[in-house]
Amino acid sequence: MIAFDLMCGHGHIFECWFKDSGSYEEQRSAGIIDCPVCSDTRVEKVLSPFFVKKNGGEKKTEVEPHQALQAIHDFVEKHFEDVGIDFAKEALKIHFGESKKRNIKGTTTIEEETLLKKEGVSFLKIPIVKRLLN
Repeated sequence: MIAFDLMCGHGHIFECWFKDSGSYEEQRSAGIIDCPVCSDTRVEKVLSPFFVKKNGGEKKTEVEPHQALQAIHDFVEKHFEDVGIDFAKEALKIHFGESKKRNIKGTTTIEEETLLKKEGVSFLKIPIVKRLLN
């Protein structure tokens, strides 16, 4: 048996169980799979929000959220140029081809973030993690 997450043509997501992948394809082609919310038979598979352990059953070490953020900060520290308060200016220069394309980091005001979004500049805000003293 295998479970698939499916989505109908109206965007409703639901789960169905099948004997195998071939059974899903046969039933979908025949139009006998329907959405439990709206009865739409136009269904497609969507990515499932789970993972399958493939490490022989060994327990995987859980990572605390602050550890994940710290790892992100360490990566950014190593691979991004710090342009400080000039982030918005430099991001716009890169976006419009006036400056070489590269990874940058820095700070912005809310007004600068609004301008960057308006101009179509992609950026990601990452919370600052206080380093723990041992």
